[in-house]
Amino acid sequence: MDYIAEMENLRILIENNGGVVSGKELQEAGFKRIQIYNCLSNGFLSKESHGYYVLTGNLPDEYTIIQKRSNKIIFSHATAIFLHGYSNRVPHLLDITVPQGDNISRIKKDYQNTKFHYCKKELWDMGIESIKTPQGYVVKTYDIERSICDLIRDKDNTDTQVYTQAIREYFTGKKCNNRKILNYSKKLNVEDKVRNYMEILQ
Repeated sequence: MDYIAEMENLRILIENNGGVVSGKELQEAGFKRIQIYNCLSNGFLSKESHGYYVLTGNLPDEYTIIQKRSNKIIFSHATAIFLHGYSNRVPHLLDITVPQGDNISRIKKDYQNTKFHYCKKELWDMGIESIKTPQGYVVKTYDIERSICDLIRDKDNTDTQVYTQAIREYFTGKKCNNRKILNYSKKLNVEDKVRNYMEILQ
């Protein structure tokens, strides 16, 4: 394979992975360590963080970059609300939920535009689904019912405009799933508040 074709394959691989790729993924795709080193030396690649690479000069997908650091990272709260289209305010801090006890200190240090939430391990995977980011890449988030419940639980720490818009649009909208959100609300201890919104807004 000639150099130009090699670089094009590398570019496609990275772009298909949200603009960031790990050293392991590069090696699994057939790129040798010396090739990776050469790409760093000639400026074609840049290090995003330890073990992760981006195309120099490209703006990678922020959501994908962070989620690649751990398979336990789930976008939640106001960030999930934005990804679901129930808020038009682009989040300055990315809300992320991880199971209690997970060590994410390095991720918090590397990405200061994040806000971490912790939940019981038995509740962590409730409502996980895939969604597209604004740049078109697929990441993991909580479904809208779980996200609304999390927002209600964290109301005091949520922007008032984001909260009000999300609550009103969900409970008055056609996609409101009363059965599902009541099921979640019981497990997350916000059932009374959810029922109150249903009575007022529906």
